[in-house]
Amino acid sequence: MDVQSKRQREKETVSLMICLYCRKKHGGKELCPQCRELDAYARARSDKCPFMETKTFCSNCKVHCYKPEMRVKIREVMVFSGPRMIFYHPIMAIRHVIESKKERRRMEKNHET
Repeated sequence: MDVQSKRQREKETVSLMICLYCRKKHGGKELCPQCRELDAYARARSDKCPFMETKTFCSNCKVHCYKPEMRVKIREVMVFSGPRMIFYHPIMAIRHVIESKKERRRMEKNHET
């Protein structure tokens, strides 16, 4: 998968997770101003990520480019939306689990050598 496709998929995934979080926590069909700000921020961070070619997920990155308050917000979204994605976006959720396991194995292998 090329870098642009990977970047786009990451942005779509994060946006879907933020939408799910906002709908369940804040109600309404549209993103609230706080969640809209978080979505724009996450997309901008993804656009500027210099490690997109080699990384799998931001949580595995050595460089945390989110401002501390935005890290807290995005972590809250991930903890809430992550387990629920299987019900709303099952293919995306399964793909994430598979990629996470591959990344974990790759990191363990690199750590051993």
